[in-house]
Amino acid sequence: MENEVLKAIRNRRSTRKYKDEQIGEEELQTILDAGIQAPSANNLQPWHFTVIQDKEMINFISDKSKEVMIQNDNERIVNIGKSSTNIFYNAPTVIMVSGEEEVSSSLVDCSAAIENMLIACESIGLGAVWIGLVRFFFTLNDEVKKLELPNGYKPFYAVAIGYKTNDNILGISKRNRDVINYIR
Repeated sequence: MENEVLKAIRNRRSTRKYKDEQIGEEELQTILDAGIQAPSANNLQPWHFTVIQDKEMINFISDKSKEVMIQNDNERIVNIGKSSTNIFYNAPTVIMVSGEEEVSSSLVDCSAAIENMLIACESIGLGAVWIGLVRFFFTLNDEVKKLELPNGYKPFYAVAIGYKTNDNILGISKRNRDVINYIR
C-alpha cells in the first residue's frame, strides 16, 4: 500500500545541507500547523514553538552549545564541540520545541509534534533535521531566557528547516526489519 502520507514517511531523511534562501511564510505556517495537529496525552497539547529565523541568533545558540560541549566527558561530544560545523547545519529556520513542565507527557507529546513537522517538511519539499545537540544550550539558564518561553515551559529539542540542496539526494536507507514480534 502506498499513499502520499506513507510516501512522505518513507522518503523523509535528515537534511544537513540547505540553500541560503529563507523558507516561505506559507510553508512555515504549514509546518507549525502539522506540529499543532500532533496527538498528545489527554489532548493537553503541552507544546510551545519558538521560530528563529535570525541568522545571528541561530549562530549564537550553536556557538554557545558548542562551548558547553567541549567541557563534556564524552570525547565524541567534545570533538563535535570543537568542529567548525554549525549544530543547525546553517539552516535558515530553526524551531525550538518546548513543553509544559507540569505535564508528565510533555517530552513524548513534543516528540510527536516534531515528527509531524519533519514529515510535513518532506511532504512540501523542504529538508529538516531533528536537533538534539541543542540540549547543551538549554543548560545555560540565562541564555535560554533569550528564547522568551512562556512561564512553566522547558525546551527539549529543535528542528532545523530549509530548502534542500542537490547534495541531499539519497537513496532509501536500510532499515532493520528484525524488530517485530507478533502475539496473535
